[in-house]
Amino acid sequence: RLGAASRLLSGPAAPRALAAPARSAPRPWAATGGRDRIKAGNYWGRLSPVWGPGTLPCCDRGPSPGWSLPLVGQDFLEILSAWYCSFGSCGATGDCRVLNNVTGLESELNGQLHGQHLAGEVVLRAVRGFLQKPQPEKALVLSFHGWSGTGKNFVARMVASHLYRDGLRSECVRTFISLFHFPHAQYVDSYKVQLEKQISETTQLCQQSLFIFDEAEKLHFGLLDAIKPFMAHRDNKDQAGNRRSIFLFLSSIGGNAINEVALDFRRARRPREEIPMELLEQRLRRELLQPAGNGAGLLRLENLIDFFVPFLPLERRHVRLCARDAFLARALPYTEAALDEVAKMMVFVPKEEKLFSAQGCKSVSQRINYFLP
Repeated sequence: RLGAASRLLSGPAAPRALAAPARSAPRPWAATGGRDRIKAGNYWGRLSPVWGPGTLPCCDRGPSPGWSLPLVGQDFLEILSAWYCSFGSCGATGDCRVLNNVTGLESELNGQLHGQHLAGEVVLRAVRGFLQKPQPEKALVLSFHGWSGTGKNFVARMVASHLYRDGLRSECVRTFISLFHFPHAQYVDSYKVQLEKQISETTQLCQQSLFIFDEAEKLHFGLLDAIKPFMAHRDNKDQAGNRRSIFLFLSSIGGNAINEVALDFRRARRPREEIPMELLEQRLRRELLQPAGNGAGLLRLENLIDFFVPFLPLERRHVRLCARDAFLARALPYTEAALDEVAKMMVFVPKEEKLFSAQGCKSVSQRINYFLP
């Protein structure tokens, strides 16, 4: 098989993806600033190697303890950081950790998220509308549904990377995996106290926070009750100032219902792009209401969830695109035959028609190791 793989790669390689242009650092002065501020900006550009490429100190906190500054004292660095931030605010939120690059999010959703036209459209519209509100009346709550490997975690990472300077590593972003962070039901009271504390501290620390709950269908009722107050409408808007929060719940609930709709459209020879959002939302809500299902917990949040986001099953053509992206991400050449071979390694269902990848695009990046020299 390895010999066949090497022959597949012997054909003309597809062009590599163009390198993304270097992102310029935010201007440390207002657009209408005077000559002194321009001089300050030039001076700051000369000092940028102190922090490293693309890194700026945050306006409302001290420098990160992880920075290595052998030639610059900590006290001087703090003074310099405060001096820099005095020339202007760090974006609309006043928080240097927050980017809110909606244009970048849109570009990546359109270019990297394959086979998920509905999910990409709903997420972009929801996030953009929420960020445009000067003072949201409640947190933005999105519930992602679909089979494993269809892109739920992928989109969550996109949201984090384009809304926050440090992406998932930002101290304004918290990720919880149900069976990892809350494995034992007998300790739910302790988990509840810890979860409330972490959410409260994060919302106080950051002008804008992001909370991601993976395997949300496995969250205990008590934990969901602890989260609800942070997502609910605020009676006193001034009490929380201009702080805002986004909650993403990732779940496999409704995956089969979504797949049935996609299968019906495929068998009727109708393009998946014609699947209406309303139909999928109805199926998802019906799935949550099933007494024997795992959605009873998430049903407690139904009135707080702003959008149910469906992730459709991926077809062979989408798997090929994922394989192409994996090759490009590692700067490896590929051929169309190599992409076909990667797709053949995946398991497709239903058994008779083999239309949808049972694992979505999960493990595609590992499978291209078969094609390494």
